[in-house]
Amino acid sequence: MTATSPITQTTPIVYPSADGEPVAETYDHLYAILTTLEVLKQYLVGRQATVLANQFLYYAQGFPKVRTAPDVMVIFDVAPGGRDNYKTWEEGQVPVVIFEMTSPGTKDQDKTFKKTLYEQLGVQEYWLFDPKGEWIAEKLQGYRLREDTYTPITDSRSEPLKLRLAVEGKLIGFYREDTGEKLLIPDELVAALNQETQARLLAQTQAEQERQRAEQERQQRELAQQQLAEMEAMLARYRERFGELPE
Repeated sequence: MTATSPITQTTPIVYPSADGEPVAETYDHLYAILTTLEVLKQYLVGRQATVLANQFLYYAQGFPKVRTAPDVMVIFDVAPGGRDNYKTWEEGQVPVVIFEMTSPGTKDQDKTFKKTLYEQLGVQEYWLFDPKGEWIAEKLQGYRLREDTYTPITDSRSEPLKLRLAVEGKLIGFYREDTGEKLLIPDELVAALNQETQARLLAQTQAEQERQRAEQERQQRELAQQQLAEMEAMLARYRERFGELPE
């Protein structure tokens, strides 16, 4: 009988992209996540960067249970676009900025486990936003990495993003440092587009009215010139027949 070697079957490691848990605790938290995601995606269009929301961040190859799911994370120097999940060893980069929309239910994990984890991973900035102001009085609290340790951010600026952050109701407002321009959220973009469309339609209406007025004036001038020419022709015929008009 011929001896055979045992066949070694290697089972690929599966890194799930979902766990069946809800995206956020409340509508306010979900809306804050989605608006932050969309605003930063638009801001970084054309750059080698991606913005992901509530997707698994895997940071230990071979250990699919070692993971976290930041509410919003920004990663530089990677291909733009979405991912089913994010593996640091495949992409070669860790997130540069992470936002967590926090609540009393996630407070302890956000302040301890996640803060320590992001600090150890080298995430340059970690922002906690409490849209309802349930445990952070000022609603927004940030940490910046300085010599491998997080220190509180006191200037409301994101150095990596070059944006100024402001609390605006239950959302984070983002402003460009170079121009001071606000990055509009989707609702504001729609309103601005509607306003721009209305202004364009008004300008087109005014231009059409001006064209019609100019056309009417042209027609009136042509009619007056025609009537004058007809009168001059009539006078010329009169002179030929009867001579000069009496004074």
